[in-house]
Order: sequence, then C-alpha cells, then structure tokens
Amino acid sequence: KPLDLAELGSLTFQKPDHEKYPCIRLAYDAGKVGGTMTAVLNAANEEANEMFRADVGLGFLDIPKLIEGAMEAHKADLKVDDVSLDDILTCDAWAREYVAKASADVANGGKVLVV
Repeated sequence: KPLDLAELGSLTFQKPDHEKYPCIRLAYDAGKVGGTMTAVLNAANEEANEMFRADVGLGFLDIPKLIEGAMEAHKADLKVDDVSLDDILTCDAWAREYVAKASADVANGGKVLVV
C-alpha cells in the first residue's frame, strides 16, 4: 500500500543524534566543505557498505570510520573551485580504492586510521 501522508495526519521530527548516527555529521561536513569532498563521501560510503555486505570482516561501526578516514585523507587533494566531471570521477575511484585498502586492514585485525 502506498504511503498516504494525508492519512497520517501529522509527523514529528527530532534533532538528529550525531553520536548514534555519525554518518549524518560526515554528510553535513562534506556539504559544508563542498567541491570534491562530497564525491569522496559518497564513494567511500558506497564502498564501505558494499564491503560490509560482502562480509569481509568489517563491523557495522567501521563504516563511518572508513568514510571519515577517506575524507580526512582527501583534504590534501581537495578541489573546491572549477570542479570538473573528470575531477569527480577521479575522486570517486580514489575513495573506493582507499576504503578497499583500509577495510582489508580492518578485516585482518587492524584499525581504521583517520589520518
């Protein structure tokens, strides 16, 4: 059955719990920085979730750590002005590779390093 908002009558919203849901803070941070950081956030999130679902030894709570690690590592190469499609695709590929390598370290008992 489709969702009928009129039938619900009213909705109640609360402030997001950034401790319970750390990826919300990461998304806000990437949005504030802008440029290629949002591409890194998205690609790191997709790759971390894929690795988690592939059951390679990651815990659910490793996902935001991997994303944050990619975002921190990307700060040195961040591009904010004149961002091209090639820049976005390059950052996307880089973030996926970063998460794949970092997740292999975690799966082998290591820690996610946030540089």
